[in-house]
Amino acid sequence: MCEANAYLIKDGKEEMFFENVDKIIPQEEGLLLEDIFGKKKIVKAKIKEMALVDHKIMLEEI
Repeated sequence: MCEANAYLIKDGKEEMFFENVDKIIPQEEGLLLEDIFGKKKIVKAKIKEMALVDHKIMLEEI
């Protein structure tokens, strides 16, 4: 599988935000994340780091 888990950095701490992320689509209001099951979430954040071998996406609130 190629999906990754998205973590949101809040107050310097990593918090799980969304599991099994398949797509990240930039939107005016932030980032649209979609998982492998078609569930979607929008977050006001920017991508801080992507470690795809580790299946980890780090997001930072904006």
